[in-house]
Amino acid sequence: MASIMTPLLALVCWTLIMWIWLYATRIPAMQKAGIDAAKLKQKGELDVLPLSARQVADNYNHLHEQPVIFYALCVYSHIAGVVDPVTVTAAWAYVVLRIVHSIFQATVNFVPARFGIFALASIALFVMAGANALALLGG
Repeated sequence: MASIMTPLLALVCWTLIMWIWLYATRIPAMQKAGIDAAKLKQKGELDVLPLSARQVADNYNHLHEQPVIFYALCVYSHIAGVVDPVTVTAAWAYVVLRIVHSIFQATVNFVPARFGIFALASIALFVMAGANALALLGG
């Protein structure tokens, strides 16, 4: 588990779990709302779905936004050999916080608390980037 690529794989797997959750909630909600997927032209047409289905979809989309930086940092760390305990711990912290963020957004979704989780995850990214920058500068 000391590899920086293991947390990367963990977040990819979590994203796929959220993909399953997305369609497990969206398809029945679309059927109940009488939405024909073949006739959809814009994302906004799904705004009539229940909040519970939209929150899961929103989180799935969020897992394709900021985590791109995480993936890039993991690959860079692996290639550059910056796989020290600080970087690996920050990577795992990021993954755990993103999982907590996902579950929180898909269920409770109290935005101020969700932002706090997001901010903590962002700090983990700063730690990873900082460790790589220091290593690059010879520090």
